[in-house]
Amino acid sequence: MKLAASYGDKPVAELPMLYQRILSNSTLDWFRRQKTRNAVFTNLSDFDTAHNDTEFDLLETFAGASESQQVESAETSTQRTQILREIELQIQQLPARQREAFLMRYWEELDVAETAAAMGCSQGSVKTHCSRAVQALAKALRAKGIMP
Repeated sequence: MKLAASYGDKPVAELPMLYQRILSNSTLDWFRRQKTRNAVFTNLSDFDTAHNDTEFDLLETFAGASESQQVESAETSTQRTQILREIELQIQQLPARQREAFLMRYWEELDVAETAAAMGCSQGSVKTHCSRAVQALAKALRAKGIMP
């Protein structure tokens, strides 16, 4: 669909290379999103640190994590689904600016400068919104009995 929508006017000889590039980029994007989602949602309370004076970089934190997926039982899978549903509900409960900053930084993988530009605020505001969102989510999830 991307090929037809964006490159319909290109010569036929260029289409195979364009298709390969689109396929490659889409696949990489999908794996990056999966890695980030898994890291955020399985270790959300780890973001609530006592030292909020340093910037948190999700990808650096989980770069060393094992890439292999273990086979899990149906019970574990169901529990994970329920936890993810609860996390999504708690994210929806965040104030709009905190939710916006959190999702851009940790879901869409934008850096602080890109997030600040998209939100129309300073980089410091983005860091504050993200920090408050993480603390609020960690507190709410702990209250629901969801621990790392």
